[in-house]
Amino acid sequence: MRQVWHDLLFAHWQVNPDNLRPLVPAPLELDIYDGHAWVAVTPFHMSDVRMRALPAIPGMSAFPELNVRTYVKFGGVPGVFFFSLDAASRSAVIGARAAFFLPYYHAEMRAEIEGASIRYQSRRRNFPAEFRGSYRPVARPRRREKGSLECFLTERYCLYATTPRGKLLLADIHHLPWPLQDAEAAIEVNTMAEAAGIRLPDQPPLLHFSKRLEVLVWWPQRVGLTSIEGSRPTLQRG
Repeated sequence: MRQVWHDLLFAHWQVNPDNLRPLVPAPLELDIYDGHAWVAVTPFHMSDVRMRALPAIPGMSAFPELNVRTYVKFGGVPGVFFFSLDAASRSAVIGARAAFFLPYYHAEMRAEIEGASIRYQSRRRNFPAEFRGSYRPVARPRRREKGSLECFLTERYCLYATTPRGKLLLADIHHLPWPLQDAEAAIEVNTMAEAAGIRLPDQPPLLHFSKRLEVLVWWPQRVGLTSIEGSRPTLQRG
């Protein structure tokens, strides 16, 4: 699939790994940075969502999305695990749940550009999960150094999901390095993580903004671990 992501905010909070561990499927290992796990609430909007070499489908090609995520690894391969993904397109929600086994939800959403700021609202249908606020960049975009916290949080090129029968899936993601900008935000309501069973700490989040990123997403594959006596486990895709 091809997608273009616009006006994206990374709002990251440090979380105790022991509190997060029960919410992540057992095959996955929490990816830790300096003793902390991290949870992100990430609002943005998408365009040009389509299968490669095919035209866009009306109602599924442009819409706001907001996800709640953490960072994991499996067989030494770092990736992203989503607790929830809210989207304004009902068709996209149905398609992503069926094809990628991701926890998508239909929501009433709006992303409006107000000068240099993005005014964002999302309320999940039939469930108390809501985000409301505004955000904007406060610095020029720059790539972050390898080994930095910002690189650890954003430069990840696969996502993990599980099927209803507990099979682990991996979908590769390709894009250029994130052109991150430092950001500020006024978050008025945020119950997105709480809806997933996560209590965010009462402290300001680490904030970054990205104006635009082109993304390719591959179909998910089943994965498992194989090991050879005396050697490290390696990732087996099938």
